[in-house]
Amino acid sequence: MPTYDYECQKCKHIFEIFQSMAAKRLDKCPKCGGKVNRLISGGAGVIFKGSGFYETDYKKKSEPAPCEKATSSCPSGCKHKHK
Repeated sequence: MPTYDYECQKCKHIFEIFQSMAAKRLDKCPKCGGKVNRLISGGAGVIFKGSGFYETDYKKKSEPAPCEKATSSCPSGCKHKHK
């Protein structure tokens, strides 16, 4: 549901309210009962909640390439997969 900002013409009270897009605009200030105008806003940024929004969250782990050297000549501590 979108958030709309309103400003009272009488007391200059600014407030926001969550309303469905199909709901009628407010016409009275909750503070003084004066007439209100709906303000034009730039909109809100997108809010991402939870995991899965970073490249590293779903990045596939690559397996090391097979070692090109023969098993006997491969240096100790080699982390490659051997053929």
